[in-house]
Amino acid sequence: MFTSKANAIFQDVIKQYHILNTVDQPFKNKYDESELLEHLLYRKCWIDTVQWHFEDIIRDPKIDPVAALVLKRKIDASNQDRTDMVEYIDSYFLTKYKDVKAKANATINTESPAWGIDRLSILALKIYHMNEEATRKDASVEHRNACQKKLDILLEQRVDLSTAIDTLLADIEKGDKYMKVYKQMKMYNDDELNPVLRTQK
Repeated sequence: MFTSKANAIFQDVIKQYHILNTVDQPFKNKYDESELLEHLLYRKCWIDTVQWHFEDIIRDPKIDPVAALVLKRKIDASNQDRTDMVEYIDSYFLTKYKDVKAKANATINTESPAWGIDRLSILALKIYHMNEEATRKDASVEHRNACQKKLDILLEQRVDLSTAIDTLLADIEKGDKYMKVYKQMKMYNDDELNPVLRTQK
């Protein structure tokens, strides 16, 4: 199943990141571009993992305002990278299934495969960090127990989401579903579409 591979890659990325455990560490993709899908999945989860830690840092109530603004810009750039990677992954699937003829009664899904994969990557991060909290030695028993209950739900959610993604891909391959991908068309980064940026030109 596709998600067995994806989940293994995501766990590998998160484990690799936490060896140095710093947002400033260099990125090295474990997969060459000749292994395109694996290459994209690895990069996607790395972006998500770094951004997860950006989000932790910026919530420090004592953060220097200037540093916070710099970090906010990094988060904005990371969000754009994340969206771009989702579109690259969807492009992979569009190419893979381009010769599949959709059945007359084929339906479209509420989200594309890659946006489901995006949620699966984020879920891997939630599971990793909730497991840390559920096993944290300096936390109270009550805290660990509460986090374990949340972890159990997250693990169940991963099974359900993985099943849904694999089912969607199988349905696309059979022609029961068809892909239609819309570019995000974000406006706030565009010099022409964001009225604040437009006035600065």
